[in-house]
Parts: sequence; C-alpha cells; structure tokens
Amino acid sequence: MMKKKSINPWRWQDRYGFSQAMEIEGANRILLCAGQTSVDADGNPLHKGDMAKQIGQALDNLEVLLKYSDMRLSDAVHFKYYTTDVPGFIAANHILDARLREAKCARSSTLIGVTSLFHPDILVEIEALAAV
Repeated sequence: MMKKKSINPWRWQDRYGFSQAMEIEGANRILLCAGQTSVDADGNPLHKGDMAKQIGQALDNLEVLLKYSDMRLSDAVHFKYYTTDVPGFIAANHILDARLREAKCARSSTLIGVTSLFHPDILVEIEALAAV
C-alpha cells in the first residue's frame, strides 16, 4: 500500500496550502502530467484575462487527464504552477487551495513566473505528478 507523508520543518507554508516535500512510499504507478491550461477539448483558450477561471479550467482539465489514467486529484503529490502574472496568481490562490483541500490533495508545489505561455491569452499552466 502506498503511503504519502508531508515533510514540513516550518509552518509558514500552511497558510498557502502546500507542503515543503512529499515522501512517497510503496507507489505502484507514477504519472507525469504535462502542463494543463484553460483550454476546451479542441485546445482553444478559454477565460481570457480571468486568472481564477483559468485556474479552475486547468484543474478541470487535469482531473479529466487523471480520471483517464484511473487516478484522482487526491493522487497528485507535486504541482508546478507557471504563470505570466505572479501577483494575480497569488490573489486567486484561494480558488486553487480550496479545490485541492476539498479533494484532500496533500502536495508540494513550485510557483514559477514566466514571460509567456503557449498562447498570449493563457495566464497559468499547471503541471502535476501523481502516484498510486
């Protein structure tokens, strides 16, 4: 049976809803997910200029990918967030945090500010690693 353990030598990260590290023991499968963005099923960008809605759509798309792989959002153990607007991402983080907490998704994460993503209307991309 797989076990996940949060490693946190400090407490400050708790207010942001992530762990400094996640220890995985006994995983049978590991899924490395490509970055998911706010696009429809045909790859067309959605929610121009709305960080919160783009985060929500990227998570929706990630959940579809995980489900297709017989996994759930709670199986994700690490995220990388790429954004063209770090302050906007931090302001909308409550959307991300609430969704991941609701899914009981304990995770480590990294936030990276970039100058652009694959399309000028895309503000955020979410990459994940999941294990079961």
